[in-house]
This record gives sequence, C-alpha cells and structure tokens, in this order.
Amino acid sequence: MKINILVTGGAGFIGSCLVEKLLKNESYYIVIADDLSTGDMRKLPSKENPNWKFFKCDVNNYESIAHIMRTYQFDYVFHYAAMVGVQRTQAHPLQVLQDIDGIRNICKLSEETGVKRLFFSSSSEVYGEPFEIPQRVDTTPLNSRVPYAVVKNLGEAYLRSYNQEYGLEYSIFRFFNTYGPRQSLDFVMSRFIIKAMKNQDIEIYGDGSQTRTFCYVDDNVDACVNAFEKNLMINQVANIGGNQEITIQSLAELIVKKTNSASKIVHIAPLKDGDMKRRCPDNTFMCTELLQRPLTTLEDGIDKMLSQGLFDMNK
Repeated sequence: MKINILVTGGAGFIGSCLVEKLLKNESYYIVIADDLSTGDMRKLPSKENPNWKFFKCDVNNYESIAHIMRTYQFDYVFHYAAMVGVQRTQAHPLQVLQDIDGIRNICKLSEETGVKRLFFSSSSEVYGEPFEIPQRVDTTPLNSRVPYAVVKNLGEAYLRSYNQEYGLEYSIFRFFNTYGPRQSLDFVMSRFIIKAMKNQDIEIYGDGSQTRTFCYVDDNVDACVNAFEKNLMINQVANIGGNQEITIQSLAELIVKKTNSASKIVHIAPLKDGDMKRRCPDNTFMCTELLQRPLTTLEDGIDKMLSQGLFDMNK
C-alpha cells in the first residue's frame, strides 16, 4: 500500500529536490502542489515515474488546497510553499503576509484529514540580527521584523498550537542558505556564479563583510528525509545549514577564481532591511543525528554546481 505524501512548493528549488529524493522509494506516492509563481515545471520529476502527480494550486486559497487534501488523505505533508527571494519579498511585503493563509490552511486540513506529521520549512531569517553565534534553536531569540521572517515565526507557532490542541505532530526545519544547480537567480550563490560565467560585474550589497554559511542542497534534503524516514525530530526544531562561515566578498572572490572569470566585484547600496550582518547555525543535531556523515564543503558544492550544467532552468 502506497504512503501518500503532499509536497507544497514542490516545483521550487528545495521542494523539487525533496521530491526527487522521496521518489527513490517506490512505496511513496507524491502529490506536488505549486502555484508556479516562483516554481518551474521543468523542475518536476520525469514523466516516466508513475508515482507522482502535479497540481497547479495556490495553498493560500482554501478551497483549492482543501480539494486536494480531502481527495488524497495524505499520510504526511511537507509544507515548503512560500514566496522567496530577498528582493521579491522586500518588494511585495503584503503578498508575503498572504502566506499566513496557506500555513493556516495546511494546519487545519492536516488535522481534519488525519495527517500523521507535518514538516515545515522555516528559515534562519527568524533569528534576525545575531544575538549569539552559532545560532541555537533553544537559546537564540526570534527577533526579526522582516515580513518573511514574521510569517515563518508565525508558521512555527501554528504548528506548536495544533500539536497542543489536537496532537498533530510536526517537525520544523530552519533552513539557512541552501544552494545547488536548480536554484533560481534570486539567491546569492547562483546569481554570483551566473554573473561570473558570463564575465559580468558581480554586485554586492554594502561592503561585503556580512557573513553567511552555505548548505549544499543534497545535505539539506538528506537531513530532512532522514528526519521523516527514521522518525526523528518529532515535535522538534532543527537548524538545517552549513557551518563554514564566509564573507560575501570572499564568496564572490572564490567564485571568480573557480570560474576563471573576468568579472569585476562592485559594491552597491546596502539593502534597506533583511541583510543580517552574520548568520551561522549550530548544526550539531543536523550533522550528528540527521545526516551522520560529513557535510559537503563549500568548494566541493560550487564544483558540483559548475559541473552539472543545469543553469538553463534559470534562463
């Protein structure tokens, strides 16, 4: 008997990689719901695999997602649908806030239709400016006021509340910067690489001293699938991210070097909001409990992006 799994946002970057990983298990039937506002049909699985189905669906519209969830009676739900991208979310803050409706819809329907566990893609953005480094799930305050972060924080509160009132189990993944071949150009890693490959100027907000860590998408997906398949992280939160901290300036220089690019690094005005000075997770639980293997190094991850040649998805 098939295990029915819903992946919202499954035509997006991380969502589509998650679907690809899940489909390696023939006992899973995957339904992908995505409104394609930031997703891409070309990121969906091969049609040769019969164990999945796609619906163009806005999870913020209750009737649309309710029809799917009541039809399939899902065993598990991965709620990854969200408006993403720093520039996009800053330009459309009210649209970002509409994602609260989708979170509420998914929680309500999961409880009503007997979903066993709900997995939620939260974000490192909830931490705001660093209170401590590394940022820990139990001690670092959630203090960002950026609408995207507020929505993720509220989403976490919904999951905890549904667990408290109805016993709906959850797992919350706080994603730090994740990168890989299918990533759209809204994100720093893919944007820098594309610019470097085209010998175009690489623009950096501010002086480039802000630091980030980067998690190769395979590490992200493997950790999340292991949490599901090994029955780990029940009613818990985990940071999902790399631990190799690097300045944005150094990242641009590394990419220019690796691509043997003629690109120049230029500095532009800092972002008004959301460009935190440092971001670095305590990823001990991810590494020791979820992955139980070494993380992909930053240099190896960049090499994989350069070798896989999937950037036509971003054209």
